[in-house]
Amino acid sequence: MDRTTLARRLALLGLLAFVVLAVAACLPGTETSGSAAPTPMQTPLAPAQPGADPISLLAWLFTPIFQVLFIALVAIDQVVPDMGIAIIIMTLLVRALLVPVFRRQIVSQRRTQLIQPEVKALQARYKGDRNKIQQATMELYRERGVNPLSGCLPTLITFILLIPMYSVISAGLTNYNPNQMLNVFGVQLITLDCPATPVVINGQVQPCIDSVVPWLGGMNLAYPSVLFTVVGFGISILAVISALLQVVQTRMVMPPATPGDQQARLQQQMLLFVPLISVLYGGILPAGLFIYWIVTTIFSIIQQYLIVGWGSLFPVFGFTPGFARDHKPRFPVTFDAPTTKGPAPTSGQGAQGTMSSRTDEQRAASAASTVRQRGRQGRRGRRR
Repeated sequence: MDRTTLARRLALLGLLAFVVLAVAACLPGTETSGSAAPTPMQTPLAPAQPGADPISLLAWLFTPIFQVLFIALVAIDQVVPDMGIAIIIMTLLVRALLVPVFRRQIVSQRRTQLIQPEVKALQARYKGDRNKIQQATMELYRERGVNPLSGCLPTLITFILLIPMYSVISAGLTNYNPNQMLNVFGVQLITLDCPATPVVINGQVQPCIDSVVPWLGGMNLAYPSVLFTVVGFGISILAVISALLQVVQTRMVMPPATPGDQQARLQQQMLLFVPLISVLYGGILPAGLFIYWIVTTIFSIIQQYLIVGWGSLFPVFGFTPGFARDHKPRFPVTFDAPTTKGPAPTSGQGAQGTMSSRTDEQRAASAASTVRQRGRQGRRGRRR
């Protein structure tokens, strides 16, 4: 996994911090907090209006996405009166719609990994000349039809959905009357039986939507669920589960470790460390957001399993289970061999063999052959 992927992971971590600090104030008419119950000063939840300050503008831009997610969640909750199950169903529907987008990302990552031996051969040939390395590498990407930046769109979609989803849970599920958010272009799609004025019990405004989930031990998904505190940080079991699943997802798509490559090992350690930091958000973010993230991660793991198999998940502590040995994915990533002349195909392999069926030595030799051909053509051009 390259530096671009590492940067995307770190950007996600920064986005979570941004959500905690800013998004709670995005929607006008709400006075909610991620760690405290709503106050009696709460007003009905309403679509945001654009303002001069960046927060108001951001809220207005995200309001359509908020309404789509909120209406879908409330509609599912009307059919299945359980907010935990409603969040799970809505998350599965969203991810099912985005299957082609995330599949493209996984395939691009896998293809980028498959041509790494050829990229390293180019780096060895042009060692010390950064410009030639970049030029030759980009030319190799074009020849193989690989776009290393194609994974940006799924990451952007993840960011775009995360902010409204946080607001849906922290604001929509804590407001005493969110009916205005269920109105689109003057049409009231769903009407909730909410009080006209806040109902205050023990100094707390009672929300219109019930977000308590009995099968999670009576957990209220609209607020953080903290089991205990460590050094001032609240620890949530949902946050821990989410972090562990993210580690599994990350390990599956990691490139195989290369002995002696300290930079690659450092990047892998960082990629594994970043998901664990999300545990620290367990005492800040609402429990429902972790339900959403857990289901999203499980869906991604299943999709990755079908395309790349177990990837680099095993061995774990030096142990590889039997079911992971010689495992082949259901929909493996393949593409045609380079069109330039390279080493002759081995017995049983056609001229249009797939990259996944070629050895590292064959890929490296193909890259070196491609570079030599370009060099001879360039010299002939100069003699003219």
